[in-house]
Formats: sequence, C-alpha cells, structure tokens
Amino acid sequence: MKNIAVIGSGTMGNGIAHVFAQFGYKVSLIDISQASLDKGMATISKNLDRQVSKEAITEADKQATLANLTTFTSMEEGVRNVDLVVEAATENVDLKLKIFADLDRFTAPNVILASNTSSISITKIAAVTSRPDKVIGMHFMNPVPVMKLVEIIRGYSTSDEVTNLIMETSRKLNKVPVEVNDYPGFVANRILMPMINEAIITLFEGVAGVEEIDTVMKLGMAHPMGPLQLADFIGLDVCLAIMEVLHDGFGNPKYAPCPLLVNMVMAGKKGVKSGEGFYSWTHGTKDLVVAPNFKK
Repeated sequence: MKNIAVIGSGTMGNGIAHVFAQFGYKVSLIDISQASLDKGMATISKNLDRQVSKEAITEADKQATLANLTTFTSMEEGVRNVDLVVEAATENVDLKLKIFADLDRFTAPNVILASNTSSISITKIAAVTSRPDKVIGMHFMNPVPVMKLVEIIRGYSTSDEVTNLIMETSRKLNKVPVEVNDYPGFVANRILMPMINEAIITLFEGVAGVEEIDTVMKLGMAHPMGPLQLADFIGLDVCLAIMEVLHDGFGNPKYAPCPLLVNMVMAGKKGVKSGEGFYSWTHGTKDLVVAPNFKK
C-alpha cells in the first residue's frame, strides 16, 4: 500500500496524515471545507518544524513530507485510486456510518476501510458496507506523531489478511500495533474513560479540587498528567461520547457519565479546543490555570 486517504483534518486526522506522509506514503487529506484543510496543513507544517528543531528530521525530510500531501474537499475525488482509507472524523456514530456507506460506493472493492474511532463498534460500521471483511479499526493516540501505540480493532468479520496487513503497515510507521477485539471502548478507553469519569465524580462530590485530584494521580500513580487535565486535552465532548457508548453498550450504571461532565459539554466547556474545561487554556498550554468555576 502506497496511496492513503485520511478523512478529517482535525487533531487526529492531520496527525495521521503527517505520519503516513513522513514515512513515504502519498496521502490525500480530505475535509468538507478548505479552511479546515488549510488549518490542518498549517498544524502539520508547525509540527514538522518542531521535529526539525529537535533534529529528529531534516529540512529536506520536512519538504518531502509536505510534498506527499494533497488536500481535497471532495471525498469521491480524494479517495480515487487509494489502497487504504483512514477515517478520522468526529466521534459521532451517525456521521461515521454515512462516511463508510459513501466510501463503500466511492472506492474499489479491494480498498481497506479503517476507522480511527476510539469507541464505536467496528462491526456496526462494517455493516453499512459491502466489504465487512475489509473494515478495521486503527485507533491512533494523540499526539499521533509522538505516541507509539495503535490499537488495531478487529470487527466480527474482519479478515486475518486485512488484520495482518494493517498490523504490518502500523509497524512501517514506527508504531507499536496491539490487536484487540470489538467491544465497547476496546481496551484503551474501556479502562481510561471510567477513570476520567470517576475523577470528575470525585470533583463533583467535593472530595477534592481540580489541582488536588490531578496532583494525587501524577505524584501518587506516576501519570504524566492528571485525569482532569487529560480530559481537557482529549476534549470533554469526546469523553462524554465515549462514556455514552460504554453505558449503552454494557447497560451498566457504573459507566453512566457524571452529571458535571454532561453539563460542561452542554455549556460549551470542552477543554483545550474551546479554551476552557477544568482548566483555562486561553493562555496556552505551558502553565496550567484552573478554570474560574473551579477556583476555591
């Protein structure tokens, strides 16, 4: 496989496109608006500059990576003659089902269709296509150029051949793929999201403040960042969507999202992406400042 299409130019999409392009793949980056594509390409260029400054790559490597990227606002045009499509759109089941139904029409029958979904069933996504054996999950971690893990999720009908090929492709990106089965939240978010939700419940019930909760987990459990800071970084809307998938999928009240999380998302407080969550991010990410609603 040498020709790749990535659907979505947001945080995950531009990171996935960056990595594939850096390792010599020709990448079609697809989004519904040129403004989103321009923003995604600017992020890729900025991240490549960071790699150059750290001497991880050369200026020539940066230029070669950018030369491997082409942007499209037409999905049908962007996926023409590709070998693999990686969907990295918003974590919304209806949107993903529509995208995969369209991809099934727009691509040749042998093209592999992968989703970067962090929680939605690959089997459910595959069911809207005529090639469920060629539908698979490639759950990259954020930030994609830095994080090594790729969770490879097999749907009910995903073939061994496709699974092995995607595992090998991930290794060619200098990633570490881990194969998991298709159950709500897979492995990463089935474990991570209930922890984040419990941290939000702990705050909601007044057990401790934002900084105190995060400090306990950083210094006591050796986590690189606290769960509330991580929730802001992931996006509180994404955390809520994943908790709802877990709650619906397992039917267990332990997966019910905290009311505070629900209210914050309804209020537009989504973390870094909106400028405020548990922390205020309008100043940037260097120094953490607790959001006004959570200051003592």
